[in-house]
Amino acid sequence: MHRLRTCAARLRPITASQTARTLSQQRPAALTRTFQPNRHYTAPVAAEPFLNGTSSNYVEEMYYAWLENPKSVHKSWDIFFRNANAGAPPGTAYQSPPPLGTSLAGLSQVQSLIRGHHVAQLDPLGIMDADLDSCVPTDIITSSDKLGFYGLDESDLDKVFRLPTTTFIGGDESALPLREIIRRLEMAYCQHIGVEFMFINDLDQCQWIRQKFERPGVMHFTLEEKRTFEEFLQRKWSSEKRFGLEGCESLIPALKTIIDKSSENGVESVIMGMPHRGRLNVLANVIRKELEQIFCQFDSKLEAGSGDVKYHLGMYHRRINRVSDRNITLSLVANPSHLEAVNPVVQGKTKAEQFYCGDTDGNRVMSILLHGDAAFAGQGIVYETFHLSDLPSYTTHGTVHVVANNQIGFTTDPRMARSSPYPTDVARVVNAPIFHVNADDPEAVMYVCNVAAEWRATFHKDVVVDLVCYRRNGHNEMDEPMFTQPLMYKQIKKQKGVMQKYAEKLIAEGSVTRQEYEEEIAKYDKICEEAYTRSKDEKILHIKHWLDSPWPGFFTLDGQPKSMSCPSTGISEEELSQIGQVASSVPVEDFTIHGGLTRILKGRGEMIKNRTVDWALGEYMAFGSLLKEGIHVRLSGQDVERGTFSHRHHVLHDQNVDKRICIPMNHISPNQAPYTVCNSSLSEYGVLGFELGFAMASPNALILWEAQFGDFHNTAQCIIDQFICPGQAKWVRQNGIVLLLPHGMEGMGPEHSSARPERFLQMCNDDPDVFPKITEDFAVRQLYDCNWIVILMPFRKPLIMFTPKSLLRHPEARSSFDEMLPGTHFQRLIPDSGPAAANPAGVKRLIFCTGKIYYELTRERKARSMEDTIAICRMEQLSPFPFDLVKAETEKYPNADLVWCQEEHKNQGYYDYVKPRMRTTIDRVKPVWYAGRGPAAAPATGNKAAHQQELSRFLDNALNLDAFKDHA
Repeated sequence: MHRLRTCAARLRPITASQTARTLSQQRPAALTRTFQPNRHYTAPVAAEPFLNGTSSNYVEEMYYAWLENPKSVHKSWDIFFRNANAGAPPGTAYQSPPPLGTSLAGLSQVQSLIRGHHVAQLDPLGIMDADLDSCVPTDIITSSDKLGFYGLDESDLDKVFRLPTTTFIGGDESALPLREIIRRLEMAYCQHIGVEFMFINDLDQCQWIRQKFERPGVMHFTLEEKRTFEEFLQRKWSSEKRFGLEGCESLIPALKTIIDKSSENGVESVIMGMPHRGRLNVLANVIRKELEQIFCQFDSKLEAGSGDVKYHLGMYHRRINRVSDRNITLSLVANPSHLEAVNPVVQGKTKAEQFYCGDTDGNRVMSILLHGDAAFAGQGIVYETFHLSDLPSYTTHGTVHVVANNQIGFTTDPRMARSSPYPTDVARVVNAPIFHVNADDPEAVMYVCNVAAEWRATFHKDVVVDLVCYRRNGHNEMDEPMFTQPLMYKQIKKQKGVMQKYAEKLIAEGSVTRQEYEEEIAKYDKICEEAYTRSKDEKILHIKHWLDSPWPGFFTLDGQPKSMSCPSTGISEEELSQIGQVASSVPVEDFTIHGGLTRILKGRGEMIKNRTVDWALGEYMAFGSLLKEGIHVRLSGQDVERGTFSHRHHVLHDQNVDKRICIPMNHISPNQAPYTVCNSSLSEYGVLGFELGFAMASPNALILWEAQFGDFHNTAQCIIDQFICPGQAKWVRQNGIVLLLPHGMEGMGPEHSSARPERFLQMCNDDPDVFPKITEDFAVRQLYDCNWIVILMPFRKPLIMFTPKSLLRHPEARSSFDEMLPGTHFQRLIPDSGPAAANPAGVKRLIFCTGKIYYELTRERKARSMEDTIAICRMEQLSPFPFDLVKAETEKYPNADLVWCQEEHKNQGYYDYVKPRMRTTIDRVKPVWYAGRGPAAAPATGNKAAHQQELSRFLDNALNLDAFKDHA
């Protein structure tokens, strides 16, 4: 499947100058002088194969071997290195070598270009080429007639060659006949396992992998029997879509092996993500979910227990691992049909669990991600997730990736579905080793999974296991695959199942008897039947069985459900001042900040003296007060440390010492929670998914993702549509993720103007045509019933916040300390408090709006001396719609016509959402007029003059009392 090279496989031709650059990093000065970059020198004859067709690793290895024992290399290299170290001038270190004979160089010619993965027997069906190429590369030795490619002939096969220290095929032997060398290399790299690793530029890692696959006899062991879960489901629900594992049954022992070996290595918690194929089998036989709970999901009258299909659900289970005899927690994260969308979510949840338990190296918590071959190659989120794997604030210290390589995507042939040779080639971007294995060989599968788990434990880096398999039933159990893949499915119909094949092997070798095998099958079948009977009891169904991240104790207080209340979020003036002082200072000695930042901090200090805050300082107060209460705050996104608009500056950089930073927010209080602020890679889909997963792990944290500009969420839309908006409805999965989306029409063109609020409002679940019953706890009850919102609550919901751009420095966009003291609350709606409110009967127009247009309206109203005839009301919480407060305001101004004003175009923004709800609020007794830009396809004009004309036009419309009369 992957271009797995053998012990000495090298793909990239290199020049002597490249070899020189590699050696010069760690070699004696004399040798460095000999190998001069960008110069060509005559090298020893023995060196020519390496300098023209091999990676520099081999020459480097040989040099190390020569330093330890000059006799361990061929005489030509010994002379070359001696002369080089003695300071020989360029081009003179070489001397003619003795005849080839049994030299290391001759063996090296053989080793240098063997790539066994091209000819490994990976397809269980025997009809597909794993790398999509039927041609065997000319440099691969598949018969004696190819020996000539390396300057060898058949007479050399019985010559004995001394083995270099860079291979382990000899075991305890130091020399072997060439015929045996080739045989052992074939056994290691050309059977049911193909190993792709020589692109890794770390010698220790390459040697580690060689040792695992080249030592004779490393894969000799027997297996425990596998289960027959899929066969039971087939008998009971033959007409149900189950997306079963038939054809890839080895996935179960593969996952068990990874988990068992990881548990032995100290892992206590495994977070998993996978698409739907085989999910029920994994739940039953790997996580060990109660079978009756799975069978319940097949009963149509019980489907109401979840808002999604059974093969999308997640779960959480803690049990004893039988191999390590240790407790282990297994969590399978719920995932929609967007196959790879769960990848960053799993990584974020894993990072969070590592963070909360102090697991800085990933020794206790790890992730396993399962993939399909077509999705792994085709979906960009796979690359985005790999790209996070080594970033300091996002690494989970290694993930084991398992690809169920069906050799087809739905009905699409892999030759039409990818341009790369293997579906797993994307993993090479992070130097992850890739182990391709024939899934019909369970022993080979288990061996590579053991190696994969050990690799992760040793190097804390990603690794890929590619299970080359097939789908016995097509895309799902209702599919007819013969329509599109007749050859493949003719072969599949003839194919014995892996369990049958392996059982026959074990019986033939005497590992088990046929009676033992049949008794084991009957025993498990009985377990399934008994669970099926119990599943008919409706009492056993409870949604708690399908939570992938329970929050024990969060929803109750002293054993009782928490009250539906919204506590004050205000804090004392002393705390406000203290947090403000930290925000306006550098709490580290001998730390030099930028001169412009000095002015910013001084300005913050002046605001604190005046008891006022702007947006950036208000954010500081909010974060700082939560940290003091022990609530972790994590802010992630592109350029969040400074802030896109240079307003935040949560990370200070020493102007004189490279990489020396200070995060003042972590100096608020001795016992505070840690504050994590981290610039992300230039990814939205991956990073938002990661932060969503992080927010899943604990309700007692504030996790925020900020888009550089609000419209950047476009490329993360899948996470919003599939996880954030419907998460509670689909999986009863609460989440407190916060999206900060800079928004505002500043005359800068269609890009970076609009965060598309209309999209979020369209997905809100409150009914525009029903005026709700107003109760004492209406505000909090309304928030509980909706799908996304705001504030400190006894529950968690996502918050979508449209943040300002120009208002960050607007002189009127300020708040007083008085609005943040104890007893204050978030204001869902801010009514007019000027002359109009003092004489409501005289008000002719009541304008509702939100965002920065308020400041433009008030400026224009004042310029026209209309402050006593026009009232302007700000709607701070758009959804859930504040029916009660809007009703109070409209009743306060009985003689006023009603206008909704927005700067966004009429078919965008908020109008389509607020109009029907305002009409419902007033019993449709009067119209709700629109003032704003007309409909348009793009969010904004790219012409500054046109922008100003549009603004002037709709402001005049909003404040002109004669407007709309001809429509009345």
